[in-house]
Amino acid sequence: MKYINELKGLVKHNIRDYGMYIALIVIMITFQILTNGLFMSSRNISNLLDSAGYIAVLAVGVMLVIVIRHIDLSIGFLAGFLGAIAAILLMQFNMPVFIVIPIILILGICAGSATGFLVAKVGIPAFVATLAGWLIYRGAILLATEKSGTIIVDNDAFNAIGNGYIPSIAEVGGFHLLSLLLGLVGILFYIYSAIKNRRNKIKYEFDVVSKPIFILQLLFVSGIMAYITWLLSGYNGFSWTVIIILVVVLVYHFITTKTVIGRHIYSVGSNPEAAHLTGISVSKITFLVFGSMGMLSALSGILFTARLQSATTTAGTLFELDAIAAAFVGGVSAAGGVGKVTGAVIGAIVMATLTNGMNLLGVGIAPQYMIRGGVLALAVIFDVMTRKQRA
Repeated sequence: MKYINELKGLVKHNIRDYGMYIALIVIMITFQILTNGLFMSSRNISNLLDSAGYIAVLAVGVMLVIVIRHIDLSIGFLAGFLGAIAAILLMQFNMPVFIVIPIILILGICAGSATGFLVAKVGIPAFVATLAGWLIYRGAILLATEKSGTIIVDNDAFNAIGNGYIPSIAEVGGFHLLSLLLGLVGILFYIYSAIKNRRNKIKYEFDVVSKPIFILQLLFVSGIMAYITWLLSGYNGFSWTVIIILVVVLVYHFITTKTVIGRHIYSVGSNPEAAHLTGISVSKITFLVFGSMGMLSALSGILFTARLQSATTTAGTLFELDAIAAAFVGGVSAAGGVGKVTGAVIGAIVMATLTNGMNLLGVGIAPQYMIRGGVLALAVIFDVMTRKQRA
């Protein structure tokens, strides 16, 4: 009874963090039942994660933008435009992939930095500055694709980024061995990190959960990781898109939780005036976050173009709204200062899960938009109610 009460208290106290995971599990189980087991098939889960990739990457960046109390509306068409530039460099200039990708990422950083300069240095409101970017990049896409309308990318190495899978060193019982090994490494790394974090908290006399609850957490998360690994290994293994998402998550999770810059980002988001008084350069943090957003927009454009194997005039349409929705569903606060990298990615997967499940059920596009809008509204209502309870 003691541990049950502790578990209830833990969930209640961290409802913002656990709520999205609970919602995702409920949604997936519901679709699994309604589709007679089709939803959780290896092929479908693999396709779902690949389709969520470009939005998940954007969601990580826009989560940080919202954390510092700003918004970026330009990221969708920036991603589409840079994807078109990548296609042009590959097909018209015959440049190799290993040169094109760094060029596109650098262009993304430059574009994001330009927005950051307007917001941080010139003082233009982020909504206005990024709306201007939205219009500029929309026109730029049309200009880049005006000759053919669609630029077909006939480059296997580039297209593998959005459609390919990591190589298989061998198959064991029909399962992708390298993916199984990577999944095992991931589980062991998670357990090691969790134990190390717990020991550090105990060392500095922070509150920690009891050992039985901690072991239960380890088993639960490890079980989910093992199940996803098993599912994906039963199809073609981990896709390059999933690997890229994992790398982005690991890098940005480390930056936001283990570095001075990460602490400064949340300080600026929580109280910009107080952060300024403590010596934190608010304009510098704003500039860095928008520069990062530009780079992730470029990466999103690469993923989307590679997945479609082409650049189109409509690429990037509504990407920014999907990413912002994913960030809010993932637990970022509209008031700033609150949000997690993992939450943003989970939010993107939640939205992709809804779309995928409804497509399998044959739900029309109009009800799909309405349902996704309802989920976003519920996420923000949940955020507001949580803040009121803590106040």
